[in-house]
Amino acid sequence: MKQVTTTTTTPAVELQDVTRSFGSTLALDQIDFRMSGGEVVALLGPNGAGKTTLVRILLGLIRADHGRVHLWGRSPTHGYARRRVGVMLQVGRVPEVLTVREHVHLFSSYYGSPIPVDQVVAMAGVREFAGRRFGALSGGQRQRALFALAICGNPDLLVLDEPTVGLDVEARREFWSGVHAMMGRGCSVLLTTHYLDEADAVAHRVVMLKRGRVVANASPAVVKASVAGRRVRCITSVPGDVIRTIPGVTSVTPDRDGVVALTNDAEHLARELLNRDPGLRDLDIASVGLDEAFLTLTGGSHVATVRA
Repeated sequence: MKQVTTTTTTPAVELQDVTRSFGSTLALDQIDFRMSGGEVVALLGPNGAGKTTLVRILLGLIRADHGRVHLWGRSPTHGYARRRVGVMLQVGRVPEVLTVREHVHLFSSYYGSPIPVDQVVAMAGVREFAGRRFGALSGGQRQRALFALAICGNPDLLVLDEPTVGLDVEARREFWSGVHAMMGRGCSVLLTTHYLDEADAVAHRVVMLKRGRVVANASPAVVKASVAGRRVRCITSVPGDVIRTIPGVTSVTPDRDGVVALTNDAEHLARELLNRDPGLRDLDIASVGLDEAFLTLTGGSHVATVRA
């Protein structure tokens, strides 16, 4: 069960009216965003929505053109704030000649109250290759090693940018076990991911960006409930353009060898499809998931904002 453990009355993260442009491109447009202590937030959005820019501003790597950015009431560049943040970015570079354990020892020395090295190695699932040089690791092993470096300082905020890309099923399971261990210590987690099942499973709250603006800021359940209707999947000879004309259908997308339609009247759609295609097969009707909500909220001309 996802439960927030509040560790402080001061927000761990607070962005107010944050705007940032790159030339004529508006990357972030008046962003308001807060995180409480112990909260897990999934930052979602299509490519180019502004996720990376928001994370870089939050970490003090770049400045906002306008607005306020605070970590525990301080500037992200303040030493007090920086020592309380652990970061795992998509591109992480460390010396390749040092072993994983040597890296953990080195990074731990930067912090006042680090987690013991052996405990970090266990939590990050890197014990089997802790004595191997970083340059000799596979892509998935490098991801797990970088996670070890992100948590070794015992952070109060963990920023994970697409952390499970390149990990197999077992490695992903071990990774999330480590994240849950940090959550158990009261650590807040800000996660960006394209794996929406992960966001749905671990996040207390989902923040969706579209073209630099927030279009959803609520729990996964509220976000999913905001998209009315049901999900109908089947394999049919009826073209997608024709399915879109059936009353109640709000969207149609291909799905492997079948098609997925969102509709306000699943029973009517099923009857219509069966009437038009007696050979229809693998019909499945289900509630809308976070992936369908994501496509609805971040695609097309959607303009309403979903909030808790």
